[in-house]
Amino acid sequence: MSTTAEKVVTEAMELPPALRAFVAEKLIESLDTLDSPPLSDRWREEVRRRCAEVDRGAVKLGEAERAFADAYAALK
Repeated sequence: MSTTAEKVVTEAMELPPALRAFVAEKLIESLDTLDSPPLSDRWREEVRRRCAEVDRGAVKLGEAERAFADAYAALK
């Protein structure tokens, strides 16, 4: 890892959890946009709505491993 990257990671780890999550989200978004077409306004609003539901605790999240196992079982 380069010195600059190490410095960024070290400084980011000193941020409060909510800000670390924000930085992580922005970094992941930057990867997704390299080859992906932009999201429509409708999808962008849907993503925001779902994220808000999660933040409010209005939905119960399941474990990814279980969701994938169920999906693969349904395909068989």
